[in-house]
Amino acid sequence: MTYPEGYAAAVVGAASGIGRAVAERLARAGVRVACLDRHDPAEVAAGIGGGAVAEALDITDAGACEATIDRLWTRFGKLDALVNCAGVVGKTNIISEEVDRADFEAVVRINLTGALYLSQPALRRMREAGYGRILHVASIAGKEGNAGMAAYSASKAGLIGLVKVMGKEYAESGVTINALAPAVIRTPMVAALPDAQVKYMTDRIPMKRCGELDEAAAMIGWVVSPECSFTTGFTFDMTGGRAVY
Repeated sequence: MTYPEGYAAAVVGAASGIGRAVAERLARAGVRVACLDRHDPAEVAAGIGGGAVAEALDITDAGACEATIDRLWTRFGKLDALVNCAGVVGKTNIISEEVDRADFEAVVRINLTGALYLSQPALRRMREAGYGRILHVASIAGKEGNAGMAAYSASKAGLIGLVKVMGKEYAESGVTINALAPAVIRTPMVAALPDAQVKYMTDRIPMKRCGELDEAAAMIGWVVSPECSFTTGFTFDMTGGRAVY
């Protein structure tokens, strides 16, 4: 994948997992990368090199999202792409009648509300510039629902709906907004889940394996490139055949 000279991207959730893999892949392709995470992403940015920058960011803080996008725009002179990999699973393997309400609200605040807070300042800037690529990492759980994962499934379903709305609203602006719906990807977040929950999810994948970080990064890298120019409001499948719609 090639990008125009000076292409600039912000990757949220860059400290680990899919976010880190995306940040590293974009940097290798010559993209100027800002690594953002609520955990310090400085080590990732240092490893990437090439002028990559790092900032701590809590996407549940709307003011912090506004300020961060403004700073990056000033630093890079623009922001061509925003990749949002921030997300939490919350408590799992719990039936809906026993869901912890505080945990549910915390998961929704990060996975859905935070995505809105992050998108708003980027959309304003990108619309004015006449170009932009926004990609939110959702989940197959948002399409189908995973038993025992009410908070996660509901928040990712909401994120998919938000992407559909934004895609339609900005379709004529030169800005595309899409989502990725992975099944089980081999990440630290998945490694922390109960074995029973991982088995339940993996058994439903026709390829009978987890997705790899490099596979996710490759698809995201294309979606946020200029080459992906006629698709918006769409949720790209990455499920090893589990979802074919």
